[in-house]
Amino acid sequence: MELSESALAEQSLLQSLPLRCATPAAWARAALKDPDALLNDHAHLEKKAASNALELLCRWPDAQPPSGWLRALTSIAAEEAEHLRIVSGLLLQRGHPMARHHRNEYAGKLHSSIRRGEGRKELADRMYVAGLIEARSCERFILLAREAQDELADLYRDFLGSEVGHFHAFFRMARQIHEDRTDEWLDLEAAVVSELDFFPGILSGFRGL
Repeated sequence: MELSESALAEQSLLQSLPLRCATPAAWARAALKDPDALLNDHAHLEKKAASNALELLCRWPDAQPPSGWLRALTSIAAEEAEHLRIVSGLLLQRGHPMARHHRNEYAGKLHSSIRRGEGRKELADRMYVAGLIEARSCERFILLAREAQDELADLYRDFLGSEVGHFHAFFRMARQIHEDRTDEWLDLEAAVVSELDFFPGILSGFRGL
């Protein structure tokens, strides 16, 4: 069967992501069995992404911000806040307001490898972690858009462009301030995601499926 233009674009985007541990299609099918839990998790991730971009905004290491730094982080914060508005609004429409608390084991494990208290190294590592979260989210959105049969397909498809843009922006900023550790972080991320259990969340593992 010949793929549509949009399907070809999604496949090309998926193949362009440098992730070293691919998520199986079974993950998306399982996640969509509990769409409200999935959306609640997603809303919290957008909230955290917006606040993280704002937190990083004024943490450039030199007297002046690197080229494009302020524009990138303010744009990311605004886009993530808009995504939060959309996802939390969809939850409300479905009769499930956003929960008060949220836990993200995937991000926690990545953050545990940040070289804290080491100036530029710590800041660069934080950028890599943020970029990896965006890249993995982009991969998951593609899989969910393929499997969903309702408004969720459009939701995840609409978010793809910004997610991949954020991934590239964070990795670029990391390399602006310190030596390139892309390979190290990609290997670490693959190890983390491969050992996490599944639950209906954007950044869950797929062990046990």
